[in-house]
Amino acid sequence: VQLQASGGGLVQAGGSHTLSCAASGDDSSRISTMGWYRQTPGKQRELVAIVPDGKTIDYGDFVEGRFTVSRDYARNMVYLQMNSLNPEDTAVYYCAARRRRSVIDSITTDPADFDSWGQGTQVTVSS
Repeated sequence: VQLQASGGGLVQAGGSHTLSCAASGDDSSRISTMGWYRQTPGKQRELVAIVPDGKTIDYGDFVEGRFTVSRDYARNMVYLQMNSLNPEDTAVYYCAARRRRSVIDSITTDPADFDSWGQGTQVTVSS
C-alpha cells in the first residue's frame, strides 16, 4: 500500500487546517485501519487519530475534541480536520495504514503495528 498525504502548511494559532491522505496499490482493499500520527524532533511518533474498519475512532489524549478524523472507504482516503490549532500542534503529520491480518482484525494504536506510512507533511502553527 502506498500512502500520499497532502495539505500541510503554515497556520495561525486558533486557525483550522485539513490534511488528506490517499491509499493506493494492490493491497489497498485489505486495509483495516487508517489514521494519523505526528512527530516532533526528539520525540516519539504519537497517535493523533485512527479509524479502524467499522469500529470506534480513537484519538490521542491531546486532541480534546479539536480534531476530527474521517475516512472515505470508497476512495481509500482519510482526512484530518484540525481546529483551534496551537503552536504545540506544530509537527510532521504522518498518514498510516494497517493491513488486515484476519477477518476480525485487532485494533491497535502502536505505530509498529502499521504497515504503510505516508511521506509526512509539515504543519506549522504560528503564535
